[in-house]
Amino acid sequence: MKPLALASLLASALLALPAVGRDDDHDRAREALKAGQVMPLRTVLERLEREHPGQVLDIEIEEEHGRLIYEVKLLQSDGRLVKLELDAKTATLLRRQERGRRD
Repeated sequence: MKPLALASLLASALLALPAVGRDDDHDRAREALKAGQVMPLRTVLERLEREHPGQVLDIEIEEEHGRLIYEVKLLQSDGRLVKLELDAKTATLLRRQERGRRD
């Protein structure tokens, strides 16, 4: 993945923590990383490349039921759009949704 694209995805993930209208989302994401509550995005992207090949379109980090989740949208080579939800601390796949290619 190109460095500029990776930097853009990282910035998106760090800014995407929930809590609508909160100015401290970026700080919360950074603190979660420092505290070991989330796996570094670079590590997650490396695993995704091996286990779920495709072009990363979007990454967000959200809190669900007290757990931080990476939500990743991938475009696979056959045109399918895949949405993955990963535990942000372990990168364990929690959910996979797939939409077929539209011709």
